[in-house]
Amino acid sequence: MAATAHADNRSGILGAALQLFAARGYDAVGIQQIVDVAGVTKPTLYHYFGSKLGLLEELLAEHFAVLHSELERAARYRRDLPQTLTEIARAYFAFALAQPAFYRMQLGLLFAPLESDGLKAITHFHERQFRVVEEMFRAAAADHGNMKGRQRAYAVTFIGMIHNYVALCLNGHGKLDDKLLHQAVRQFSHGIYS
Repeated sequence: MAATAHADNRSGILGAALQLFAARGYDAVGIQQIVDVAGVTKPTLYHYFGSKLGLLEELLAEHFAVLHSELERAARYRRDLPQTLTEIARAYFAFALAQPAFYRMQLGLLFAPLESDGLKAITHFHERQFRVVEEMFRAAAADHGNMKGRQRAYAVTFIGMIHNYVALCLNGHGKLDDKLLHQAVRQFSHGIYS
């Protein structure tokens, strides 16, 4: 029974924090708000996570582990760039559909003030994504010579485009479906091949 209570408290705190951070932004949410929503005490939160930042870092690690696993699978270049781009975009879209609150929260963190703990916490997770996609473009440059030396710019642009489409859809201005997926890849591909 104690193990169940432990898991329930921990997951309750994570769930409450995610919903609050997604709705209000990391910096706007205090510990008291989180524990009130989770139905626990401050010492319970500190026991599991040490601090609000520790809680955020755990949320990021748990959720990004899923995205990074899918992204690494999708970004394996198999000498078909449009298909690889489609698979990468599909991984992001599927993740956003499965975890809309987390996706919204992480987008907010990306645009947090420069000295924000939230921005500092998320930076290495996004760098990992850029490296994975950049490496795919590096591999693709062997087949598409005009891409050589532009891998970082392409990775940043492609991921940024995906984030913008996801943000629009999460805000009710579209639907994350195959039609949008193919439109986005086609739009991006037109620019890199010219």
